[in-house]
Amino acid sequence: MNTATISSLNPVRYGSERPIALSRWLLMMATLVVLMVAVGGITRLTESGLSITEWKPVTGALPPMSEAQWQAEFDAYKQIPEYIEVNGPAGMTLADYKFIYFWEWFHRLLGRVIGVAFALPLAWFWVRKAIPAGYKPRLLALLALGGLQGVFGWLMVRSGTGPDAMPDMRTDVSHYWLSIHLMTALFTLGGLVWTALDLRNWAKGDPHAGLGRFQTGVLLIVAVQLLYGAWMAGLNAGYVAGGGWFDSWPLMQGALFPDGIDWSLGAIHAFTADPFLVHFIHRWWAWVAVAALVVMARRLRARFRHISVAIHIAFGTQILLGIATIWTGMVLWVAVAHQIVGALVLACAVWGAHALGFRDRMPGSVMK
Repeated sequence: MNTATISSLNPVRYGSERPIALSRWLLMMATLVVLMVAVGGITRLTESGLSITEWKPVTGALPPMSEAQWQAEFDAYKQIPEYIEVNGPAGMTLADYKFIYFWEWFHRLLGRVIGVAFALPLAWFWVRKAIPAGYKPRLLALLALGGLQGVFGWLMVRSGTGPDAMPDMRTDVSHYWLSIHLMTALFTLGGLVWTALDLRNWAKGDPHAGLGRFQTGVLLIVAVQLLYGAWMAGLNAGYVAGGGWFDSWPLMQGALFPDGIDWSLGAIHAFTADPFLVHFIHRWWAWVAVAALVVMARRLRARFRHISVAIHIAFGTQILLGIATIWTGMVLWVAVAHQIVGALVLACAVWGAHALGFRDRMPGSVMK
């Protein structure tokens, strides 16, 4: 392994490229994406996601500045099923509306900040010719994913405020659109981490990492767990476990396998949209993910012990937070912490997959 530091590298080879600066910037962007996931979790758990019924990419960056503007926003919100069926009968006031408006506005504002924080430095690095050969398409793809994330977010909101929501008086966003929105964010997070690590390899003259079958399998297993977590959130499936300590974990409503699963619309619907079955799969598929991550960590232990330790800490914390989320009846801060650590589990899994892919490309390495 080439252990030369960046300061000792041949300046003729690197010229104006700044791989370490690019890597640090991408890791900062990854941190912002994790923050975005956290704020998105708060937005969902406080039922704030439908509070802004229009998408104004530019003017929407500013909240209402007068009482008349606030009242206009509130009046628009009163036209959607969530207010008609839930918050209106509960006696929602303008002050109550301002609270949920804040979280959705802040979520969208953070999305705009992330877009600017990616686009402007990317342009600067590009003009300065600081981007190594072959990385421009990847960085443009990450930028495009960020834009797509915004589009998916609006389509998610439209599923609960637009014409499609009215016939059935849907009071929530489509959990399918919510999962697309969240999984796109997590896929972007994985791409940011992987590209940042590749840039660090490039700076040291080491080979890029490859994504082998084992690493792909582990990441897919983790992705399934995260997808079911997104469906859990969209279906409010965390509330169907039952009450009490032992009746909500490991049992659901006093049994290992819950009653109440609706098979009448077919198996596909049950596996993707029934809250009882989605919850059951999410809590037990977690152990499949743990097993896969343990195997990954063992393969990393000899040469990348720090990554192995990070993976164990991440999934161990996540399991405890998942159980605590159910036991506490979906207390906000516990549920949000569970979502944040879920993103960190993914980041650690990508880190481990990258390290294994790098190891397997080193001269003389043995595929395991």
